[in-house]
Amino acid sequence: MSTRKDIDPVALRAHLMERRADLERDDADHRGDRAPVELDQQAVGRLSRMDAMQVQAMAVATHERRLREIARIDAALKRLDDGDFGYCVSCDEPIAAKRLDLDPAVPTCIKCANEAEHHEA
Repeated sequence: MSTRKDIDPVALRAHLMERRADLERDDADHRGDRAPVELDQQAVGRLSRMDAMQVQAMAVATHERRLREIARIDAALKRLDDGDFGYCVSCDEPIAAKRLDLDPAVPTCIKCANEAEHHEA
């Protein structure tokens, strides 16, 4: 495949790289939130420990979501390098420009995304 004419690869790469850097920066800023919770009963009460454990669990889940998004961005950058960007990874049809505007890292057209969603349900 070749790069689509309606896609500016330079601007797209810059946008994806900026989004990736933002995710990495956010992840680094919240690294401490994922640290194990101290169970020192002398320093913190039981409810405070439970709150801290809940905050830590949410921070871990957010970290995992960031890692998945970074992986999606990396895959989009690879598709851009390979000349496959903007084409559905499932059916090779062009992905709608509006869909790519909303999420440039999206790998599938709306039809294939809907089909995959129905198979998961």
